[in-house]
Amino acid sequence: MLDLNFEIISAEVAAYSVLPMLIFKMRIANESEEVQIHNVNLKCQIMLSVTKRRYTAEEKARSQELFGTPERWGETLRAFLWTHVTTVVPRFSGSTVVDLPVPCSYDFEVVSTKYFNALEDGEIPLSFLFSGTIFYEGAAGNLQIAQISWSKEATYRLPVALWKAAIESSFPNSAWIRLPKDVFDQLYQYKIAHGLPTWEAAFDHLLRASSEEVQS
Repeated sequence: MLDLNFEIISAEVAAYSVLPMLIFKMRIANESEEVQIHNVNLKCQIMLSVTKRRYTAEEKARSQELFGTPERWGETLRAFLWTHVTTVVPRFSGSTVVDLPVPCSYDFEVVSTKYFNALEDGEIPLSFLFSGTIFYEGAAGNLQIAQISWSKEATYRLPVALWKAAIESSFPNSAWIRLPKDVFDQLYQYKIAHGLPTWEAAFDHLLRASSEEVQS
């Protein structure tokens, strides 16, 4: 009998990765230990189960762009997609533990990044939904192919601190925003016109000027 079950047992920040990445340790077990599995082309959809945690007042305020004001959260707070990932599971029988690498975007145009960034502490409830193709050895020694059932899934509560550590490892004390080219050109000219040495100085100059206008 071929029946794979999945369990996420831990997570860690990927070492020496150029871009932010988390490595989830995943245990895969087959009901029939004697079946030789050649490999598995595994697909995984990771969902953010945002209704399964509590939020502080500060987190609610920072999440307003995503879910609206707190009084609307009963209608607007719904699970949503974080990412899709794929991996190839090598030969095993019985059970095995493999790495599932998950890149972490720091693009603030991405909804999941806005959500992660709004959280202070605690855990992020995740749901892993699996699909893919299994290549295994049949009773006669011939190669057989089977599909992973769409009902296969796993859950894991990812510490917020771990996501922040992954981001910090690649972008220490930094944040990234994307600008349309025409807006960037205007900002660049503003930076040059005011003799500002860095982009940080340009933004700071604009913010102080805006604050002074509001106060006046």
